[in-house]
Amino acid sequence: MIASAALAGASGPRVHFAPKFVEGQTLRYQVDLRTVSTGNTTTPIANPEGETKISQTISLLVRLDVVGTTEMGLPSSGQTRLRVTYQKSNAQAESDAFNPDAPSIEDQYAQLEGRSVEVTVMPDGHLAHITGLEDIFPHRSETDPMLSWVQALLTGDRVPRNGIALGQKWSDERSLVGWPLAGLSWRTESTYLRDDPCSPAGPADGQPEPNAGRATCAVLLTHFGILHRGSAEADSTPEDYRRNGLRTSGTWTGSGESLDAISIATGLLQSSTQTSTQNMDYQITRPGAGSRIHHVGQVQSQSEIRLVSAPRPPP
Repeated sequence: MIASAALAGASGPRVHFAPKFVEGQTLRYQVDLRTVSTGNTTTPIANPEGETKISQTISLLVRLDVVGTTEMGLPSSGQTRLRVTYQKSNAQAESDAFNPDAPSIEDQYAQLEGRSVEVTVMPDGHLAHITGLEDIFPHRSETDPMLSWVQALLTGDRVPRNGIALGQKWSDERSLVGWPLAGLSWRTESTYLRDDPCSPAGPADGQPEPNAGRATCAVLLTHFGILHRGSAEADSTPEDYRRNGLRTSGTWTGSGESLDAISIATGLLQSSTQTSTQNMDYQITRPGAGSRIHHVGQVQSQSEIRLVSAPRPPP
C-alpha cells in the first residue's frame, strides 16, 4: 500500500475518523445497490445463448447491534463485535439469457430476511469471525457479497491515521490481488470538502423525524480508479495462474467517485453515494493446448447507504 497526504489548503483542527461504537448501541441503515453488467465471453465451446447483459438491484434494511467492544473485554485491542440483522432484504435480477446453473439472487437475498450474522471488525478495518449464515451459505466466498456494504461504515480506514483538516487532500494506492491480470492497483484521491449539518436520520418508513438533532458532518469527496503499473509489454499473468499452466493478457480499467457524510462527533457514516464503471478486455490461454477464454465487458454500479431511525409504530 502506498499512501500520501497533501496538506496544501488544509486549515483548522485535525479530525480523526473512526466509528465510536458503544456496546448496546443500535444503528439502522438503508442500503440500495444497482449493477448493470454487459459483455461477451468467448470460450472453446461456443454458447450462442450466453448472457450479454445482467441487471441486479438489491435493497436492504439492516439493523446493527454493537454486542462487544475492546473496552468490554475482547482480547485484541481495537476489535468490535457487531450483530447484523437483515430486517428487510430483497433483490431483483434481469438477464437476456436463462442460465439454469446460476444461483437465483432473488432466492439468496430472500433467505437473508429476518436472519442475523455476527462479525468482528478488526483494528485494520477488515472483517473476521463471521458466523450465522453457515446453513445458507457454507462458503465464505458466498457470504462476502452479502456484507460488502459493511466496509463503507468503517470510516477510519479511508483517511490518514494522523487525522485530516478542512480542505486537505490525500491519496492511497493498493495492489489488486486475485484478479486475472497482474500489475493492477486501486488508487483513490480524496478531499475533505466542507462541514455541513448532518441530515436527520429519517425513519425507514420515509417520514421526517421530528425534533431531530443536527450534529456536524464532514463531507468527503473521493475519486478512484483502476490503474496498471509496469510496462505495457510485460507479462500480465499473476503467479497463481502461472502455476496452473495459464497465461493472461489484456486490459482492465475503471473509475468512479463517492460522496460521504461522516459525523465528526461519533465517526459514524451518515450517508454515502457512489458510482463507478469498469471496462475489461482480457484473455486466458493455456499454451500448447490451443484453448482460450476471451472476455470483453463493462460493469456500471451505483450505491446509496444512509442512516435511518426505527419506523414509528402506527397510531
